[in-house]
Amino acid sequence: MNTAATTLQTRRLIDILRRSTAFLTKNGVESARLDAEVLLANVLDMDRIQLYVQHDRPLIRDELERYRDALKRRARRMPVAYVTGRKEFMSLDFVVDERVLIPRPDTEVLVEAVCSRLAALAIDDPIVVDMGAGSGAIACAISREVPGARVLATDISGDALEVTASNVARLGLSGRVFLAQGDLFQPTVGTEFEHMDVLVSNPPYVPSRDIPSLAPEISRYEPRLALDGGPDGLDFYRRIAEGVSGRLTGRGFVALEVGDGQAAQVTEMLEQVGLIDVETTRDYSGAIRAVVGSKPGARGDADVL
Repeated sequence: MNTAATTLQTRRLIDILRRSTAFLTKNGVESARLDAEVLLANVLDMDRIQLYVQHDRPLIRDELERYRDALKRRARRMPVAYVTGRKEFMSLDFVVDERVLIPRPDTEVLVEAVCSRLAALAIDDPIVVDMGAGSGAIACAISREVPGARVLATDISGDALEVTASNVARLGLSGRVFLAQGDLFQPTVGTEFEHMDVLVSNPPYVPSRDIPSLAPEISRYEPRLALDGGPDGLDFYRRIAEGVSGRLTGRGFVALEVGDGQAAQVTEMLEQVGLIDVETTRDYSGAIRAVVGSKPGARGDADVL
């Protein structure tokens, strides 16, 4: 069984799944069965459960050809999300491709941390900057969760912002999520977003030397520009910390996603520039994934009382 074509010698759906799983397993894909199901469900435009409800369903030639192509790409270790062109994040459906990072479930805790602190501060009309927006997952999710927010999604990559723009339009968030290209704070200068209530970012945080050793799905396909955090992975945190304090409003705060083992150093950076109430949030695996710190004077109703 050397190719996806020989994998799909039969057209009965359940047999195709079995053979496809074996093919992906042979090519080093750990989640072979799940990926085979997701790819086939995408080709057939149905939920995965329907693959088993309709297990005797035959595939027509066009469906077989499209599934073969999807399997070949996955066998080359292209991430499933790039093969299908879609990824769910906080119950929203995002278009993704190799111009942007794939949104991860772990990043949902960053959005939740932002929304939680906004609620604690009783802010329902925040000015939000999502720095390094990529697909726009963070910006769009915050806009959906906080309808009164005005959100600026920035990225140094024009290619990435094309994907952001597509998702903003698809999700009906035009007029609530805005886009600007540039490096870190530069796109905010001279705009209503120059002074912000929330700076949120999932910056590049992988040490440069570690990128080649990442899983092939990441090292071969995801944009290095969105991964590479410099020699120790902390370059962007330093630059953000240096610039954020003077740009936060009196009620403002910063929320940053961090990599494994980076929380203590990022916390220290924020505290050194005068931010207070610095808190961390763990992701679903128990690792610290978000660091949030407020400008002095930002207090919720509970603190006032």
